[in-house]
Amino acid sequence: MRKLLLAISILALAGTAASADPLADRKALMKERGKLTGDLSKVVKGQEPFDAASVLRTLEAMKDNAGKFDIGALYPEGSNTGDTSAAPAIWDNPDGFRDAEKKFEDAVGAALADAPADLDALKAKFGAIGASCGACHENFRIHKG
Repeated sequence: MRKLLLAISILALAGTAASADPLADRKALMKERGKLTGDLSKVVKGQEPFDAASVLRTLEAMKDNAGKFDIGALYPEGSNTGDTSAAPAIWDNPDGFRDAEKKFEDAVGAALADAPADLDALKAKFGAIGASCGACHENFRIHKG
């Protein structure tokens, strides 16, 4: 029994250590967010057909993604070096960064509260989501290339 508990403890510690890289964690989270936003964008642009159930699943996934956005864990002091596009403004203006994230969360929450039943409704909701992404990128992201 002791060996089993020891093995479980070691695995738990290994799992914690594996996710202790804030740069990798935030890149993965933002990559997922970008994919989800892109999926909705394709529907808004008419590149994919509107499917209310699919749109709802994507919005729910966006809400889950936003729920994982822990600024303290993802952007700790000293994580502004390396292969990152995080702008210094994140650390210089953390309250502004939190406000930008809140706007995204609010836009996604509003879209979920009144789930789009058709393409026009999605377009109206997606505008606020896209605007929140764009504003955050403008102020808190370094554009490479």
